[in-house]
Amino acid sequence: MTPTRENLDRGPLNKAELAAAVARDIPRGAVVNLGIGLPTTVADHLPADAGVLLHTENGMLGMGPEAYGDAIDPDLTNAGKMPVTELPGAAYFHHADSFAMMRGGHLDVCVMGAFQVSDRGDLANWSTGGPGSIPAVGGAMDLALGARAVYVMMSLFAKDGTPKLVEHCNYPLTGRRCVQKIYSDLAIIELHPDHGATVLETFGISISDLRGRFDVTLHTGDSAIGVHQRC
Repeated sequence: MTPTRENLDRGPLNKAELAAAVARDIPRGAVVNLGIGLPTTVADHLPADAGVLLHTENGMLGMGPEAYGDAIDPDLTNAGKMPVTELPGAAYFHHADSFAMMRGGHLDVCVMGAFQVSDRGDLANWSTGGPGSIPAVGGAMDLALGARAVYVMMSLFAKDGTPKLVEHCNYPLTGRRCVQKIYSDLAIIELHPDHGATVLETFGISISDLRGRFDVTLHTGDSAIGVHQRC
């Protein structure tokens, strides 16, 4: 595996750079679901010739980038109710059929946000479990267990400075050992259910400084095992 790259001559990734980093790693020709929020911005960074088919849980296959101005059709939205475009050959179907695609293993990649992720790939992204919190599971559990690869986009630390990559999630789990990669403002991290977290690249922070902010062990690329992907 390629050694971990430290980008110390720049600051953390902004939201657009983060979306571009995810788009860069999506395989050509993949069928992909983009979760509500930040993951939806990945659509704006996919090359036109990538052959990627975007799936939405509200019943569309072949979604294009976000729609603006005269291109907005109020009947054409993604699962987050954002106006989107359609690509040639786009198809529409019942909500139940969309979930059957998700649960049946027909998606190559899904990209979601998270409150916490464990170093073994456990995902917590639907509730903080706190008093007054509003659960918002949507199709997250179906995606986490049905997609062949799960990528998470999130800030690496919460507003109070606590890490969101942890040894054990203390929020209600969405899925166990399902996340393969974390794309964050400070680092891209690969997860393996048996070997833990491997830092592939950092942005504006060194490996040693990053390690000092976590309780989990962070491996580097020269000792990585390889990408975990379910069949």
